[in-house]
Amino acid sequence: MAASYPEDVLPDSSAKRQQFGNRFLSDPARVFHHNAWDNVEWSEEQAAAAERKVLENSAQRVPREKQVDYEINAHKYWNDFYKIHENGFFKDRHWLFTEFPELAPSQNQNHLKDLLSENRKNKIPECRSSEDGLGLIEQHKHSSNSLGHKTLMPPGETITQKLSQLDICAHEFPGSSATYRILEVGCGVGNTVFPILQTNNDPGLFVYCCDFSSTAVELVQTHSEYDPSRCFAFVHDLCDEDESYPIPRDSLDIIILIFVLSSIVPDKMQKAIDRLSKLLRPGGLMLLRDYGRYDMAQLRFKKGQCLSENFYVRGDGTRVYFFTQEELDTLFTTAGLEKIQNLVDHRLQVNRGKQLTMYRVWIQCKYRKPLLSSTN
Repeated sequence: MAASYPEDVLPDSSAKRQQFGNRFLSDPARVFHHNAWDNVEWSEEQAAAAERKVLENSAQRVPREKQVDYEINAHKYWNDFYKIHENGFFKDRHWLFTEFPELAPSQNQNHLKDLLSENRKNKIPECRSSEDGLGLIEQHKHSSNSLGHKTLMPPGETITQKLSQLDICAHEFPGSSATYRILEVGCGVGNTVFPILQTNNDPGLFVYCCDFSSTAVELVQTHSEYDPSRCFAFVHDLCDEDESYPIPRDSLDIIILIFVLSSIVPDKMQKAIDRLSKLLRPGGLMLLRDYGRYDMAQLRFKKGQCLSENFYVRGDGTRVYFFTQEELDTLFTTAGLEKIQNLVDHRLQVNRGKQLTMYRVWIQCKYRKPLLSSTN
């Protein structure tokens, strides 16, 4: 599914930005000295007011026929979104390397490489059919789109459609020679992918990125810094159990989910995470950042925009869910992953120019696939 909605864009910050949850407001008089404050405690009155607001705006549900339309035509709503906005308001997420150092060149990454080296030696991908989601059509490696940029397949064409043409051995999948592989699900226009590629010059790095929106993927593929030798962008529906990933099982070091899981129907979240967890190598990490319960965005919804409990539709037809820590923990542990981090931050964002304050609630998680995984 697609990500990068305007509400997800965080303020720009310097390379010395403090890690999530470490900038505290001890003196209320200094509230406008920074763009954001972490772990701002809510009063009992504020928490009660938020709960009342959610009860109020969820009392009237979207009619069933409209809910069906939002699900069936979800790709249309996200494509329209990206056609309207393109790169208009998106900002590269340089905060990624503070919150998720696993994405930047570091000792952490080298340590993970060493940790997984034995697994790689003993686990050589076997030759499988296209149904396993492996392979890359050679003739599309060097095709060009209308803007002259190399692309790995025509924008809008799904991996499954290409893989259905022939069977290919596992060693031929995109990035098969890489020593460190990252996948971002819900890549939007590349505001996570390109900072990773710009920051990490490791020749062994390969980044995969996918989005539900063919328009978003086309914007990534036609970006001036898109390099098919280091990155593979493709269209993929996170919820489609019949659509294969172009990556073998047990082959990824990192999977990134940034404000994307919240965009899918809650009933489909578990199977989506289950499928993704199978792509991780033992010891690999799944990194998530998403909306928390009672975030400002949830409180702003009007009556008639609620689809189901804590799940809403925006005016443009895109949808969003608001999580608790417990819900996310259940999703990941049920998929066989171990908790490394699961924290919620009540953040106070500040518009210093307009002297406005906005209360945000975000959840950040890191879950790891056990080294001795019993998952098939």
